[in-house]
Amino acid sequence: MRGEDFCFFHNPNISDEEKKAAQARGGKNNGFKQAEPLEPIKLETIKDVVVLLAETINGVRVGSIDIRVANCLGILSGHLLKAMETSDFERRMIEIEEKMEEYRHTADQVRSDLRRHN
Repeated sequence: MRGEDFCFFHNPNISDEEKKAAQARGGKNNGFKQAEPLEPIKLETIKDVVVLLAETINGVRVGSIDIRVANCLGILSGHLLKAMETSDFERRMIEIEEKMEEYRHTADQVRSDLRRHN
């Protein structure tokens, strides 16, 4: 408390009842209520996630999104991006493995044909 020698709970000028009431209230007044629920958005591409993050950053800057919600969205967006990267990597690996199998099959046919002609 500014201008005081004591903090709120050690200030002798504040009654025990006021201190107990303040403790009972705790962080109840700190709850952020979203004015209206937001519509779900498409989050299928990295660009979609970038748009969400940009909107979230701007929402925090203008005070329309609580910092805790923004932190949650930031963390979840990071997990989503990682999952997208992993999924894309897995898809590309499968494509490579399929191509390699095609090449092996073609190489086996070529060897077989060469043996028949020799």
